[in-house]
Amino acid sequence: MEHSKAMQDLRISLVQGDTRWHDPAANRAYYGHLLAPLHGQTDLVLLPETFTSGFSNDAIDQAETMDGPTIAWLREQAYALGAAVCGSVQIRDGDGVYNRLCFATPEGALHTYDKRHLFRYAKEHERYASGRDRLTIDYMGWRICPLVCYDLRFPVYSRNRYDVERAQGLDYDLLLYVANWPAARSYAWRTLLRARAIENLCFVAGLNRVGTDGNGLKYDGESAVIDFLGRPLSECTDEELVVTTTLPARELLAHRERFPAMLDADAFTLT
Repeated sequence: MEHSKAMQDLRISLVQGDTRWHDPAANRAYYGHLLAPLHGQTDLVLLPETFTSGFSNDAIDQAETMDGPTIAWLREQAYALGAAVCGSVQIRDGDGVYNRLCFATPEGALHTYDKRHLFRYAKEHERYASGRDRLTIDYMGWRICPLVCYDLRFPVYSRNRYDVERAQGLDYDLLLYVANWPAARSYAWRTLLRARAIENLCFVAGLNRVGTDGNGLKYDGESAVIDFLGRPLSECTDEELVVTTTLPARELLAHRERFPAMLDADAFTLT
């Protein structure tokens, strides 16, 4: 199978931290400390969902704009590390506030994705605005699709579409999920990460937080990098951890050549 660019192995770092509650400045300092040793050691860094505040409907009052300190901090971290940095924050844009994933590259580019599926169970949909468009990023020869937490439960939205007319074939090679996924539903977290990897013939990286938040919810982390067969390349415990894993590009492409299930996929599009 052809690919749009020559893919090289990609180093991805999971930064599984205990996000401070409603304290953006403290979180920037905290995560900055965890990121610092990664300089020159990684290509892509994942931070949790809403990493400046924790997952909170009340944090909407602290929502920043795209000109605020957190976006500037993300850009600074990416430049300093020589690696892309990705996580989500509450961003006020126009009349709404979005749970916005931001992907900053060391070259200065900034890609954004607004969480499509808002977590009704926690009434996220009552205060935050929903995004509409999926994002695919070209980075270091990889096609990357970043999503947020609850999006993991909706396989049609994350479907890796194949088009025989396009040289690159499949939409993406790596699916990312940044999350605040409570311990009470950790079995679903582990299971669905594996399912998304198998069905989409891709690598999946899921980054969750640890600790207990201001609402009393416990988080067990269990962040992981999963290969295209559903096998974990790395798995985290329930502690603060920074883990770097190398994704072997050649193995992914060989698997798709050997097992081209995408050629038998049902033809439909999401509107």
